[in-house]
Amino acid sequence: MEKTYKGWQEWAEPSKQTEYTEPTPLLGPDGTLLAKGWARHNVFDYDRNSVKKVMRRKEWDFYQLSNGKYMVQISFANISLGGYASAVLVDLVNGKTIATQMGAFLGGKDKYILPPKGDQPHHYKMEVGGAVFEVNTGETERTIRFTRGDVEAEFTMDIMPGLENITTVLPFKGFPDRYFMTTKQNSMPCEGTFKTRNAEYKFSKEDTFCVLDWGRVDTPYSLVWYWGNGSAYITDENGEKHIFGFEITWGIGDESNATETCIFYDGKAHKFGAVDVETFPKPDKYMDDWHFISEDGRFDLTMKPFYDHHSDLNVLAMRMHSHQVHGLWSGRVTLDDGKVLEIKDIYAFCEYVENRW
Repeated sequence: MEKTYKGWQEWAEPSKQTEYTEPTPLLGPDGTLLAKGWARHNVFDYDRNSVKKVMRRKEWDFYQLSNGKYMVQISFANISLGGYASAVLVDLVNGKTIATQMGAFLGGKDKYILPPKGDQPHHYKMEVGGAVFEVNTGETERTIRFTRGDVEAEFTMDIMPGLENITTVLPFKGFPDRYFMTTKQNSMPCEGTFKTRNAEYKFSKEDTFCVLDWGRVDTPYSLVWYWGNGSAYITDENGEKHIFGFEITWGIGDESNATETCIFYDGKAHKFGAVDVETFPKPDKYMDDWHFISEDGRFDLTMKPFYDHHSDLNVLAMRMHSHQVHGLWSGRVTLDDGKVLEIKDIYAFCEYVENRW
């Protein structure tokens, strides 16, 4: 499946953005998807026991944090057939993986159950394959811990008062009981350490942000997507510092009720429309400039890549082929009130992924 650039001016009509503001059941008793749209907080009530295609059910909590020099990924995933807890440390400047550890398990249908919402206070601790993964989320702070072998990681991130996110529920045409529900929580200054056998890497809230990618999905076998995300401090014309962030995901499911596209400014979500990239990066343009533009013109940024974190995992009939490209982003974005933000050389990433699982 290949996606080509449309350009915002060529969209026939603006995409529909159905916003949910009150608690809403995600699934009916027969497993049919009831809610299709987006929210500023996760208002969708998820009952994993209502999922009928149980072996297509996938649940994960994925944390990615970076200061633009080093990147850490810590995650726990249950894909029904099995799952894992993992931690990875990547040197973005020199383009190499410094450390990786993973504990895996088989058969996750009725065990290793993650919380039904990622943006509400909760605590859980999972131990699999010698790995310990622990999350403690409060009202103003979130802490994550991972240990296995010679890797020990612990990070704490701020949750500012009233912090909004973007939670989307996307259906799949022809599959009334399939869906893709994710929460992307941006704008969380982060500090902590990642220890290996030979070194300790420290991260400060002065230059490090974390994003939570929380997913509860039931999907077809093959998926293709783009995912771009970033948070940074920016300074306005008066010299005041603000937290800016964005979330862009597209290519997954039916986007006729909402797109997973949002600007964040001091913790508030500013919704805009469908986005695309001007030049399709496959197969050999991943390190060229990526120009992103939304249908409404409110998101117009260019990424100058400096590292392609490429991975290709093949296990039996499953494959995850990813180019997560990291770079410096510049351009302009427009908030809901019409205010234009000039963006200059902030660190962020965008990935192109082809999945079979």
